[in-house]
Amino acid sequence: MTAKRYTVDDSIKQSESEKKDTRQLYVSFVLMLVLTALAFVAVASERIPAGFAVPFILLLALIQFVLQLVIFMHLNEKDSEYPILFVFSGLFVAILTIASLMYLIWW
Repeated sequence: MTAKRYTVDDSIKQSESEKKDTRQLYVSFVLMLVLTALAFVAVASERIPAGFAVPFILLLALIQFVLQLVIFMHLNEKDSEYPILFVFSGLFVAILTIASLMYLIWW
């Protein structure tokens, strides 16, 4: 059994990849803060009508949800089939529960 030998080029490539990943995490974290601030401003500002604020906040929440799944939970990487399956199963159960409760309450 032979161990893989790493060269200087391998460590440089790995270091550049780690820097890129770290930079992507920082940028996405700042983007999450901006999206949260926009949602807060939409609620705190009385100039924005509720008819616009609610769909706007839901849109921001959806964007934030997708970005967090892809970036922070690494669902865009290889070998992430099971976590994706669990996320969609949870979404299915949540939608089914909400639909059932809406049916019981309003009909």
